[in-house]
Amino acid sequence: MFREGLARVLEKEPDLKVVGQCASTSQALTLLPSSGASMVLLDVDLGPERALDFVIHAKRKGFAGHILVLTAGVSGPEAVQLVQAGVAGILHKHHSTSILCKTIRQVAAGEVCLEKNYLSSLFQSLDRTRTQARPRLTERDKTVLRAIFQGQTNKEIGGQLDISEGAVKASLRQLFEKLNVRTRAQLVKVALEQYRDQL
Repeated sequence: MFREGLARVLEKEPDLKVVGQCASTSQALTLLPSSGASMVLLDVDLGPERALDFVIHAKRKGFAGHILVLTAGVSGPEAVQLVQAGVAGILHKHHSTSILCKTIRQVAAGEVCLEKNYLSSLFQSLDRTRTQARPRLTERDKTVLRAIFQGQTNKEIGGQLDISEGAVKASLRQLFEKLNVRTRAQLVKVALEQYRDQL
């Protein structure tokens, strides 16, 4: 009922064209290649399947259009999974049809649309990914970085650690490679941005 009512509303818009309606993921995946659709409006709950199933399979089959998810509400983790899978937007069903049509046009123009209550989950996910992707610092790395923060020279760092100046240079080269930097200034910047909690 919701799908049919929505189709009737969209058909009244002069710049929007409904090329098909489907009740299941399998039906939609079969119709999609020949439909000429540039966008899919997708309900989260597809009976025994979820929207994520469709998104994953559609992308694997080469669908290059936009996918806008309409929902009465999804969990934060599921919203993150949908975004990671490639949806261009998630919009609540309680919005007016005018907002829906506006969102469709925005997504069609290459913009993204995400309900504000899902943003925190998305950013938390990005933070976890960033943390997991960080190279691990050894205790020697941390000691050398703290000394650099204090403005010590290689010779002074060597004296503090009781190692040769050549060994300090070798440690710095390893740090440069590990954090993908070329200068001490860049090293300090990246260390403060990504490893402040460890230093």
